[in-house]
Amino acid sequence: MKMTPSEAFVETMVANNVTDMFGIMGSAFMDAMDIFAPAGIRLIPVVHEQGAGHMADGYSRVSGRHGVVIGQNGPGISNCVTAIAAAYWAHSPVVMITPETGTMGMGLGGFQEANQLPMFEEFTKYQGHVNNPNRMAEFTGRCFDRAMSEMGPTQLNIPRDYFYGEIDVDIPQPQRLDRGPGGDRSLAEAAELLAQAKFPVIVSGGGVIMADAIAECQALAERLGAPVVNSYLHNDSFPASHPLWCGPLGYQGSKAAMKLIAKADVVLALGTRLGPFGTLPQHGMDYWPKDAKIIQVDADNKMLGLVKKISVGICGDAGASATALLSRIHDKSLVCDGNKEERAKDIMAEKANWEEELDGWTHEKDAFSLDMIEEQKHEEGNWLHPRQVLRELEKAMPASKMVSTDIGNINSVANSYLRFDEPRSFLAPMSFGNCGYALPTVMGAKVACPDRPAIAYAGDGAWGMSMMETMTCVRHNIPVTAVVFHNRQWGAEKKNQVDFYGRRFVAGELESESWAGIGRAMGAEGVTVDQLEDVGPALEKAVDMQMNDGKTTVLEIMCTRELGDPFRRDALSKPVRFLDKYKDYV
Repeated sequence: MKMTPSEAFVETMVANNVTDMFGIMGSAFMDAMDIFAPAGIRLIPVVHEQGAGHMADGYSRVSGRHGVVIGQNGPGISNCVTAIAAAYWAHSPVVMITPETGTMGMGLGGFQEANQLPMFEEFTKYQGHVNNPNRMAEFTGRCFDRAMSEMGPTQLNIPRDYFYGEIDVDIPQPQRLDRGPGGDRSLAEAAELLAQAKFPVIVSGGGVIMADAIAECQALAERLGAPVVNSYLHNDSFPASHPLWCGPLGYQGSKAAMKLIAKADVVLALGTRLGPFGTLPQHGMDYWPKDAKIIQVDADNKMLGLVKKISVGICGDAGASATALLSRIHDKSLVCDGNKEERAKDIMAEKANWEEELDGWTHEKDAFSLDMIEEQKHEEGNWLHPRQVLRELEKAMPASKMVSTDIGNINSVANSYLRFDEPRSFLAPMSFGNCGYALPTVMGAKVACPDRPAIAYAGDGAWGMSMMETMTCVRHNIPVTAVVFHNRQWGAEKKNQVDFYGRRFVAGELESESWAGIGRAMGAEGVTVDQLEDVGPALEKAVDMQMNDGKTTVLEIMCTRELGDPFRRDALSKPVRFLDKYKDYV
């Protein structure tokens, strides 16, 4: 069929069921943009392209479909690098479309010229460069296919003059892999380890979510009577209401999960790469079981045994592997059948102890935090303790919610409190750990799932990087609820200055105006909360306005400056100073 390259590009996206894209308009792709709407594709214009990339990530993570982002060549494209890196570590099938300088101007230092492929090389699974207009549909289709098959972002790079002309083309249809359960030998070895286990524990990871395999994981856990812990920042990988759920591992995770996995003699790591940050000691516990047999299931064979020494590696789909393992042990007499009731009581007791501890953990108790609490009482009155706020928010959470968290001290402490019964509900910046993530990501989730409540958590610093996308919410009817913790500091790094640098604070303070007031100036609702009893009702009202009135709300919570445990105790040590003028700084 004869068509223009722009038409071939758009028709290939239609074949891949693209209905929404995020970005900022630009002359580099205007010929294609002109026909987005008649093709059924909505381009949602944002304030900043990094926000567009995060929106595509959130869209992808809750829908299981491609997220698509596009921008003007040069600066518009370079603005997306951080967001694509976050999507890479979330294994999100985001397609980054990067129109490029025209072929006749490359290398001449023209307006908005940049070499755009190296920018994304580290954070993409595949890079397709359209080297001839006749190959527009081919490369477009391949980028969409590879994003799914490789489980991560891809880049489609198109010289801007290649959108024009006339070509003869067939529109490629999507190709999707049918992933299997893994090899017979590895499955047999894993089944034998599970059959002989006395205290099996399952780590349910992001691969379980991406494979839509919650039911399969649950069936296997119930047969084994195994406690299930979430891998770090995948709190939605197993239903929190299930009696075998024990909570997340990693920074500010569940003590119940950590104490139970410490007892394991066999660990089934289902759909998780067992990332190093997600298994670090926490709460004073080096909980990873040193002598346990580890069975790791991952769809990417390169992840098997990469971080933790494993006994059996299974390259397969998390759901298919769980089903295959269940079928192999279902009718067997398992060693763990003999102590199933005892383990169930152990699970229940550890969970109850952790919940009781959280109920009583009203504020941080280190000397610095206590000083800050007293100082703030004198200055501002009884501002709110972050842990109390997080507990009240947890209680007021609506059903079927989607929650995104930014990086930062209070947001990371939220890992102890966020629980989900549905998958594709929890969005965090994963291993890349960038600020400015939460608001735009949950906006993308809201576009994909408009019938679900969307809530973002951010601190002062991270909010300052992304709050301008509130205008995108208002302009384009993407109602969300943003919870902003106002404590006027870079809390995570400030905690390192407390623990390692003698409370010598440099560049950590963030004095700011009212975030609620700024939200109102951008057209959203703005609410300031400084009483604990108002936290839950304020969240409930904001969500009600989101779902029934299409209103975005900035919910500003006035918090004390107390600080939780530092992120990177593993990466810092007490300083040593050699020069006399610095000798007091140790």
